[in-house]
Amino acid sequence: PPGPQGREPLRAAAARRTRTTFGRPTVSAVVCAINEASNLKHVLPAIPSWVNEVILVDGRSTDDTVAVARSLRPDIRILYQKGYGKGDALRHGVQNARCQIIVTLDADGETDPRDLPAFVDRLTMGHDFVKGSRFAGGWRHKPLHRLLGNFLIVTTCNLLYRTRFTDLCSGYNAFWRDLPERVNLWAADDWNYEPLILARVLRAGLGVVEQPQSYRGRVDSDSKLSSWTQGLTSM
Repeated sequence: PPGPQGREPLRAAAARRTRTTFGRPTVSAVVCAINEASNLKHVLPAIPSWVNEVILVDGRSTDDTVAVARSLRPDIRILYQKGYGKGDALRHGVQNARCQIIVTLDADGETDPRDLPAFVDRLTMGHDFVKGSRFAGGWRHKPLHRLLGNFLIVTTCNLLYRTRFTDLCSGYNAFWRDLPERVNLWAADDWNYEPLILARVLRAGLGVVEQPQSYRGRVDSDSKLSSWTQGLTSM
């Protein structure tokens, strides 16, 4: 049976995936955006060329987000969000992805696409879910309120699920396409942010591993999410 972090033996998990994946697994990159025209140039061109599908979920942008995305990546799939909020956008993008592996990225430049191969590699080693960590490599250059909020959320998770994570709020995540069906991943109220998604995966007993990611913060403009609101709801 799975251990405290939901790990089945990696060799068995890898064999299971090998039986259902022929050759290199296909990869979809899902990017949720609202008014991120100035930041997309730091994200879309850096996505590796071997990624099979790039999806941009646009949340009613009033700037040139969609036009810029198409100019930077002519093969990009544009999906228009019908609901509201990042959780709803994330769900819409994931449910419409076509490839065997799904990787979620932030549109603001905070998640470096050059880290993407490491996330995919960890999945092919047998894990079900690979979560990014902005803090595994240290605590420098992080705002104090984010350090405090992350500490409270991560400590709660580690106590509840006997894990040793360092970050629960990173938008950098990778998982197999069948995971949402196996886990019942989505909340009915569309509050589908990273800490709650991780909690559902852990409760299902699936294999979660933390992957250090490069961290540079938002490239331009302010965050569209309130840190305090997101943190309190996650708790």
